[in-house]
Amino acid sequence: MPSIAQPAVKTGVTHLFIPGPTNIPESVRQAMNVPMQDMRAPDFGDLTLGLFDDLRRVFRTETGRVILYPGSGTGAWEAAITNTLSPGDKVLMSRQGQFSALWVAMARHLELDVEVVDVAWGAGTPVKEFARRLQDDTEGRIKAVFVTHNETATGVTSDVAGVRRALDEAYHDALLFVDAVSSLASLDFRMDDWRVDLAVSGSQKGLMLPAGLGILAISQRALEASRTARSRRAYFRFEDMLKPNETGYFPYTPPTQLLVGLRASLDRIFAEGLENVIARHHRLAEGVRRGVAAWGLGLVAEHPSLYSDTVSAVRVPQGVDAREVIRTAYHRFRTSLGTGLGPLDGRAFRIGHLGDLNEVMCLSALGAAEMALVTAGARIELGAGVGAAQAHYCDAGPAARQPIAIAAE
Repeated sequence: MPSIAQPAVKTGVTHLFIPGPTNIPESVRQAMNVPMQDMRAPDFGDLTLGLFDDLRRVFRTETGRVILYPGSGTGAWEAAITNTLSPGDKVLMSRQGQFSALWVAMARHLELDVEVVDVAWGAGTPVKEFARRLQDDTEGRIKAVFVTHNETATGVTSDVAGVRRALDEAYHDALLFVDAVSSLASLDFRMDDWRVDLAVSGSQKGLMLPAGLGILAISQRALEASRTARSRRAYFRFEDMLKPNETGYFPYTPPTQLLVGLRASLDRIFAEGLENVIARHHRLAEGVRRGVAAWGLGLVAEHPSLYSDTVSAVRVPQGVDAREVIRTAYHRFRTSLGTGLGPLDGRAFRIGHLGDLNEVMCLSALGAAEMALVTAGARIELGAGVGAAQAHYCDAGPAARQPIAIAAE
C-alpha cells in the first residue's frame, strides 16, 4: 500500500462529510458551554417542557409522546421494541443495508420471531412484498412492521407512506415502527399522516448535536400496547420516563448540556422553517448527485426514486479501492468521508450531506473526493464534479429541482 504524505503542520480545519455525527453549528456549540445545573431545580422544566412540545412539531405529531433517553438511537430502538412487544411475537422486517440488518439482529436478540425479507443493498423497503405478506396474514400473527426510513449505509430512502397503505389495504393492525435516525429534521417525515406508532431517532444527525440522546416518538396506540407487552425492561420503561416528563423532569440524570443544545438547535430549525430545511437538503443533495454523475460514477441506490437527501453512497471505479480514497481524503486533504459498510467495504464511499450545511460545503466535499479519487487511481477529470454541482446551485429554475438519474456501475 503506498504511503500517504501528511503535512508536518496541519492548518485550517478537518472537514466532516460523514452521515453522522454531523457538523455542530457554532451557535449550538456555544449554547452548550454552560455550567452544570441542578436537574431537580424548581425551574428545570422551563427548559425541558418546550423541548418535548417542539420535538412533536419536528416529528409532525399532535397526539404522540416524545421521550429523550440518555443514550443513542440504538437505545431508542430497544426501548421501542421492549415496551410494546413480547418474546415470541412475530414481526415483519427487511434487510437492505447495515442499519436495517442491525435492527433485525436486535429483534432476534430480544427473542422476537422475525420474518425477514432480504433485498439487494441499494434497494428500498420492499413495499409490494410486505403488502403480499400482510394480505396473507389472515390470522394477524404479525404484530409489528419495521421500516428503515433512510438506510445510511446505502443512501436509500424508503417509502413509509407506502407501507402504511399496505397495512391499511390488508386491514392489518400491526404496529408500524420506523427508524428515522438519519431522516428526522432533514427529510419529509409525517408521523401522524403515516400513522407511525414508534419513530426512533438520535441527536447527532439532522438535529445537529453530539451523540448522546436517543429520541423516541410514541403513538397513543403504542402506549396502549406497552401496558400489556411482556418483554423485560428496566432502564427503558416508558412509565418511568413519561410520568416525570410531564413536569419536565427525568427519573435519572439527564445530559443537561445536550438539552440546552437541543433548545438552540430546534430554534435554528424553526427559524429556517422545517419545510425550508427539507427543501435545502434536497437542493444540496441534488448538487452532490450531479457531481457524482459528472465523474461518470454510480450510486449504490438503484433508482432516482430511492436517492437519499442526507447521504450518497458512491461506487468507485473498477480497480480503485474505496478505502484508499477515504484514507487519502482524510490524511492528505483533511476531509472525512464515510466508509463503505458490510459488502460495500472497499467498493464505495459515502458523502454525508445533512444538518448544518450549505452549497460551498458541498463543493468542498466534492473537491476533496475528486482529488482523493484521482490520487487513488480513478480516471476522472478534476473539477468535473465541482463544476456540475456549481451549475446546479447557480440555477434557480425548475430544472434544478428535478432529480438526475445516475447510471449504476
